[in-house]
Amino acid sequence: MSDQQWLNFKGTKGPGLGKHIVLVGGDEEYRSEEALPMMAKILSMHHGFDCTVLFAIDPETGEIDPEHQTNIPCLEALDTADLMLIFTRFRELPDEQMKHIVDYIDSGRPIMGLRTATHAFQYSRDTNGPYAKYDCENKVFEGGFGRQVLGETWVAHHGHHAFESTRGLINPASTNHPILKGVKDVWGTTDVYAVTELTGDPQVLLDGQVLTGMNHDDDPKPDTVTMPVAWIKEYTGEAGKASRVFCTTMGAATDLLSADLRRLLINAAYWGMEMEDSIDSGSSVEVLGAYEPTKFGFGTHIKGLRVEDYA
Repeated sequence: MSDQQWLNFKGTKGPGLGKHIVLVGGDEEYRSEEALPMMAKILSMHHGFDCTVLFAIDPETGEIDPEHQTNIPCLEALDTADLMLIFTRFRELPDEQMKHIVDYIDSGRPIMGLRTATHAFQYSRDTNGPYAKYDCENKVFEGGFGRQVLGETWVAHHGHHAFESTRGLINPASTNHPILKGVKDVWGTTDVYAVTELTGDPQVLLDGQVLTGMNHDDDPKPDTVTMPVAWIKEYTGEAGKASRVFCTTMGAATDLLSADLRRLLINAAYWGMEMEDSIDSGSSVEVLGAYEPTKFGFGTHIKGLRVEDYA
């Protein structure tokens, strides 16, 4: 039995050589444990970034268990990371793990959040702990990590969850933004999340159009307004240093069958690290190896898998 608890992918060639991305997974519903290894392989093999992928691990079995909310090993990798990409949901990590995330947030380095990262943390066990303010429902640090750092917390489903999919429409005011270079046709099977007023002087890149069904070519839902589904902003932490922030409420493992959504995320990684001059609309975003993502849903994760199964 292996005791491997995280993945490392060494960059081979490309503009990202010498840069390190840490991808932090752990959500019960949208299969981040499948999405993030796939994205890490693209970032390393096609673009040259060193990538570390972290998972929710059951410490008793050593298996990946996205329903285990209190353990993500190797978060100390963030101490020397150049970018954090986070895709967690309702985690309540022990202080010694959470400290690495908070130190990173306050460091001024770039942050990317996917889907449920808007409600990445929820403190129900230790409501008075030193990091409880990052709870997605916190009233003082209003909306916690999601709202303050990324721009929004969990609000509601805007589309009909599991019945209506999302088309990403490029915001006309952002057409020339480097993150959108080469991005034309973003579609995903997850629904549009409701968004109130984004924090931190944001720039919306994509608006989410609710479709009437779960197919790419379904019609827009009549009389339904769009909601931001991808945006950028800055966040200044307690150390007074400003981070470039990208967030999208898309990003489930099934959403990432969209090549243009993968390109959006890869471009955002370059932009976050102030490498926008290296964004190439012709660069590869092709998946390496087989990728047949599990349909999103609670309890749908493949049981009994270990970290090396995603290597």
